[in-house]
Amino acid sequence: MEISRATSQDAAELTEMALAAKRHWGYPERWMELWRKELTITPQLAAEGEVWVAEEDGAKLGFYALSPSGRELEHLWVRPERLGEGVGRALFFHALSRAAELGAETLLIESDPNAEGFYVRMGAAKIGERVAELDGRERVLPLLAAKTRH
Repeated sequence: MEISRATSQDAAELTEMALAAKRHWGYPERWMELWRKELTITPQLAAEGEVWVAEEDGAKLGFYALSPSGRELEHLWVRPERLGEGVGRALFFHALSRAAELGAETLLIESDPNAEGFYVRMGAAKIGERVAELDGRERVLPLLAAKTRH
């Protein structure tokens, strides 16, 4: 598996991957539509942002995106059929390394509740919660932080 920078040509495939990964958790289709904009990877973001893709034999397995400062993990998605194979772990540790290169000492993560356990297993610590409303329902989103240097 190799991890390399995304290109503008990757945007549509990465967007579909993010939607498929989010859909994996069984969210209602209405919610998926409400999340579509924030799960969309634009060609500009893919080309100019901190977006990195894991590939194996030419197939994209997962990706992550950092904020421009490197202080926040904005995306980390793995194809549902590749969960549990170490792709997420490789992407997460690559993200920590890249964040450190950008000068961040800590990587902040606003997690989907279903992904909190993954981040904790990777060494992140829960530092709080953010309450969000979606479609008239309250959702509690875990806030985590991981040190970029050990």
